[in-house]
Amino acid sequence: MRIDKLLANVGFGTRKEVKKLLKTGVVIADGTVVKDAKTQVDPENQQITVNGEPVVYKEFVYLMMNKPAGYLSATEDDYQETVIDLLEMEDAVLQPFPVGRLDKDTEGLLLLTNDGQLSHQLLSPKKHVPKTYYATILGEVTEEDINAFKQGVELDDGYVTKPARLEILAAGNQSTIHVTITEGKFHQVKRMFEAVGKKVTYLQRISMGPLTLDEAELRLGEYRELTEEEVEALRNAEPIEL
Repeated sequence: MRIDKLLANVGFGTRKEVKKLLKTGVVIADGTVVKDAKTQVDPENQQITVNGEPVVYKEFVYLMMNKPAGYLSATEDDYQETVIDLLEMEDAVLQPFPVGRLDKDTEGLLLLTNDGQLSHQLLSPKKHVPKTYYATILGEVTEEDINAFKQGVELDDGYVTKPARLEILAAGNQSTIHVTITEGKFHQVKRMFEAVGKKVTYLQRISMGPLTLDEAELRLGEYRELTEEEVEALRNAEPIEL
């Protein structure tokens, strides 16, 4: 890897800014001053420092965010704030992206990574990775709705969903539920309830595959890195049938 690309990736500025930094002689690789931006380095096997501080390089980053309402699940937008705006610069420079999307007004678990292979694996329709949501519903959710979701419901565009698992937590005019789906159609949970004559008034994703939202540690808008065990569990997530 070129030294200028490495330093830019870990937050020392743009390529142009990094070139100026290199010319000052403060970048050292295995005891040798590096001034040429084209110099090839191996950050995993070489000791690289800037102003005496070691450069810590990570090829991939895996973040669990407790997404607040009001942010787009996107990397950039000309007019609205995105979840990337919630990241510290040291994480943003690694260019993570949301794995799948949560609607702007939906809260909860959002995985961000720059590992394209893992993202593809988790979003592949063949994998049937389950996603569970907590929701409040305007209208009484019934056993009839549970059976309808289990069979799959027809959305407003004629698409029939794959089976979903619906659990009633509290019934009444304002019901609370858990629902688990294995696909990710646009506004799917909201549209599924509309198909049975009800309306979602609050929606929060609480799990994705083996990963569960860490609400005890993460307030809305906060995030943390996944542990090695959590990343490995995601890699080994098994398909399920509901």
